[in-house]
Amino acid sequence: QVQLVESGGGLVQAGGSLRLSCAASGRFFSINAMAWYRQAPGKQRELVAAITSGGSTNYVDSVKGRFTISRDNAKNTVYLQLNSLKPEDTAVYYCNANIAIGFRANDYWGQGTQVTVSS
Repeated sequence: QVQLVESGGGLVQAGGSLRLSCAASGRFFSINAMAWYRQAPGKQRELVAAITSGGSTNYVDSVKGRFTISRDNAKNTVYLQLNSLKPEDTAVYYCNANIAIGFRANDYWGQGTQVTVSS
């Protein structure tokens, strides 16, 4: 069974930094795109950043220049470096991965990690 396990959330002051990690485990053939989403209270879940298996990235405009997504394919892990954090970045952050098992690929989600930015 495939699992995504996240770590690295916490409480930080505005202007601070955090690094989120998400590791995939289980039996699978390959990992395609990986991404980070976030959901703030009362808001819809939004895509924050995504990275392809080849390393191409894209970001939501609100985090460009502040957040960096990366991945270590040998460790089946995706990272999100959060710099210059703002109170509006406060949310539960979820990792997502499109994982191939046999001839099929499905999306998997982590359990979520809370990021709280105080002003």
